[in-house]
Amino acid sequence: MDDVNLKAPAYYINRELSFLEFNQRVLELARDPGVPLLERVRYLAIASANLDEFFEIRVAGLKERQERGALAVGPDGRSIADQLTAIHDRARELVARQYEILNDELTPALVEAGIVLLRPERMAKADSEALGLYFASEVEPVLSPLGLDPARPFPRIQNKSLNFIVRLEGTDAFGRDTNLAILQVPRSLPRVIRLPRAAADSGPLKLVYLSTVVQRYVGRLFEGMKVAGCWQFRVTRNSDLFVDEEEVEDLRRAVEGELAERRYGEEVRLETAHDCPADLTQFLLQHFQLTPADLYQVPGPVNLNRLAAVYDLIDRPDLKFPPFTAGVPGRFVGRTDLFAAIREKEVLLHHPFQSFAPIMDLLRQAARDPQVLAIKQTLYRSGSDSAVVDALVDAARNGKDVTVIVELMARFDEEANIELASRLQEAGAHVMYGVVGYKTHAKLIMIVRREDGVLRRYCHVGTGNYHARTARTYTDYGLFTCDADIGQDLHDLFLQLTSLTRTPKLRKLLQSPFTLHEALMARIAREAEHARAGRPARIIAKMNALIEPRIIEALYQASNAGVEIDLIVRGICSLMPGLPQVSERIRVRSIVGRFLEHSRVYYFGNDGEPEVYCASADWMERNFFRRVEVAFPVERPKLRERILKDLETWLADNTNAWVLCADGGYQRIVPGKDPPFSSQAALLERHAEA
Repeated sequence: MDDVNLKAPAYYINRELSFLEFNQRVLELARDPGVPLLERVRYLAIASANLDEFFEIRVAGLKERQERGALAVGPDGRSIADQLTAIHDRARELVARQYEILNDELTPALVEAGIVLLRPERMAKADSEALGLYFASEVEPVLSPLGLDPARPFPRIQNKSLNFIVRLEGTDAFGRDTNLAILQVPRSLPRVIRLPRAAADSGPLKLVYLSTVVQRYVGRLFEGMKVAGCWQFRVTRNSDLFVDEEEVEDLRRAVEGELAERRYGEEVRLETAHDCPADLTQFLLQHFQLTPADLYQVPGPVNLNRLAAVYDLIDRPDLKFPPFTAGVPGRFVGRTDLFAAIREKEVLLHHPFQSFAPIMDLLRQAARDPQVLAIKQTLYRSGSDSAVVDALVDAARNGKDVTVIVELMARFDEEANIELASRLQEAGAHVMYGVVGYKTHAKLIMIVRREDGVLRRYCHVGTGNYHARTARTYTDYGLFTCDADIGQDLHDLFLQLTSLTRTPKLRKLLQSPFTLHEALMARIAREAEHARAGRPARIIAKMNALIEPRIIEALYQASNAGVEIDLIVRGICSLMPGLPQVSERIRVRSIVGRFLEHSRVYYFGNDGEPEVYCASADWMERNFFRRVEVAFPVERPKLRERILKDLETWLADNTNAWVLCADGGYQRIVPGKDPPFSSQAALLERHAEA
């Protein structure tokens, strides 16, 4: 063991390639016959959206670093050039797989279910006429084809927009030979169209892609000329915002300025129709200053994310997951005074199996309760029409002292967060944007209430965002407590976030960027010491991503000391399990199912005196050192036992679980002789009765 270099690149998986393997797992759900058909379509759309964001942020970042001449490599030892080559090779395989699933599996299955995605060559006369009328009334009036010549240069192409390059023959109205045109399609037009069906019509439901409609009727836009071909294309751009927070005087205004430019960031990928002629693809590549490695030619619509509209357009409950009613903790059932319920005993919520409603009920009660003096909350993602913000606005208007830490730099939610910050400020709330250089990712609510002449703090700390809609699809924990130490910790944290106060040593909470990493390293080392002394030693940790190299090395050391370690990592994982003399006692699994596994839980056996923390933080460098994160202890024995039971439930899953192998690949677990067991289904059933 002493002669094994645990920092060796061979013991670390590249984070970018690990993400692509996660997207492969999502994509496999799109072809799983055990998943309802329209849910499979939705998974295909999710996989496409994931890949889009990957190129917009991760690939764009690598390209930017390469252009700057950066030489730094990650723990896996790959250079930037090597990473980009490997990414394009793997991404090309994934894209090919996406379209195979769409064309060879989902489209025929939809036809069998009575849902037809119309193709031009198989369009009946009546359908063609209906779509011609639709094009004339809804599409043509908002299209502006742009011929390419010295007076009309190539237009700016927005990020991920639908465009067509059109080859023309003949002369225009002024007698000019214009052989190419660009057609940009506004985002306001729906990308999937449902054809009307008469009440008595028992035939299949018919849908058509907008791209099909445009290609079929594009000739109407070029009167007097012949359209020799029309091919769709799409450009993906760098969408990461660059705001030098230490230099700007007004962070909000700076973010607003960057948002206006996001749609025109540096190009990183070009997608075209599979039959787009070589001379035109080369023309597009040259214009966007991309290489053939950046080109993805696809046999279908260039944006499969738009297939999410198919799910929304079709009211077929038999082709979707069955609806469920989220449970409510017994302590809250029939109670109108939630403060009294929390005073009696701490309450742990587990979404989406348990309802988000108690959080809303507590905020609404606080907004109108004359004994409540102040409400303080962090908001990372809450949605543009947030009921949480509504409650905070009501509280401010009712004279409560409301302070909200709004994270303006929550990626792709920046615009929504600016809007809700304006609403809160107009209502009289104090709105802060956190700490310069550090995203505020912690999930915190503190309500200050006067009771019997003294002040009491009621707190909610969680692993997930205060977003009512995603709380029905993301798994997260949240703890209601009026524990005095946690209340004082939150008071100190909010002072830190709103002023220049130096936070004293926290009593129970662990915080990034100060104590969380150090505390976890110490607890991993403690388990290793227990193992060396012959005592029971156990670590179970659940998170979205694991890539921080010092944590990984500490886990390797703990494994070699004899600690049994189970890691439930939904997405990126750079740790390699099962390696002799490195990670023999480490097992890694990923759960990918109906709900997005989002909760972060850390369990340390501690020789029979277990510690359990829930947290907002994954085990990544950014979460440990560049964000404000909070981990909170679950101390009530009954709640600790409940979380341990949940962890064991995830570890027993044999239908939605994938195991990370020693070679860095993932293998799906199949029930075999054991009965099928879905952790998410089991948790739904368990908490429906809670």
